[in-house]
Amino acid sequence: MNKKFLLILIAGFYFSFAQAQEYSFGVKGGANYNIGGEITSESSGGIFTVGTYQADSKIGFHGGVFFQLKFGKILIRPEAYYNTLETEFPFPSKVASFSVDRLSIPLLVGYNIYGPIDIYAGPAYQSVITSTLEGTQPTDQEIVVQNSPLSAQAGVKFNIGRFELDLRYDHSLATKEPQDIDIRNGEYGINLSREDNDMRLNQILFSVAFKIGDSEKAGRRRGGNCYF
Repeated sequence: MNKKFLLILIAGFYFSFAQAQEYSFGVKGGANYNIGGEITSESSGGIFTVGTYQADSKIGFHGGVFFQLKFGKILIRPEAYYNTLETEFPFPSKVASFSVDRLSIPLLVGYNIYGPIDIYAGPAYQSVITSTLEGTQPTDQEIVVQNSPLSAQAGVKFNIGRFELDLRYDHSLATKEPQDIDIRNGEYGINLSREDNDMRLNQILFSVAFKIGDSEKAGRRRGGNCYF
């Protein structure tokens, strides 16, 4: 499934590039507000807290590249960026950080609704690089963040010359994945958590992009002979 998605993305990109009226490419980066994460603990001999803990949202960061093709008011925009996500679980005795690093490859389709304002939506391929939760036994336990590599994104962006301001929502299309998580009870105040956990994360992302190459701007300045 992963290979098919990437092949479709590449094929669509080359076909679109051949038909495009304008294009631009550049770098982007910004902050992401991470939402999600739930752990339900069990008691051991009645001495540890039993309950469900919702993760507190924290700010992460992302950075990468984009390429945009325009067909009048329609745009197609593949991207690739490195994404760090982090939340915190407020366990009874100590807070535990949950951290995820992943590579995101969205393929977005958009529409220019007015002047510098574009709206867009599309799927994104998400490849988890690392996922760790503080306080687990063993300490290197792998936490399953997603059982599907796909998410859905939608947002709006505002063009200011060679710069863009971008606000979007990223929603995981994975389903809840049952998994056992054993926490160091003497340190965090909870014990074994069996299956009824949900470690999926969604995001609100704010980005600033810079167009290194812009066929429209370069064409106006240099008579259309150069695209940088």
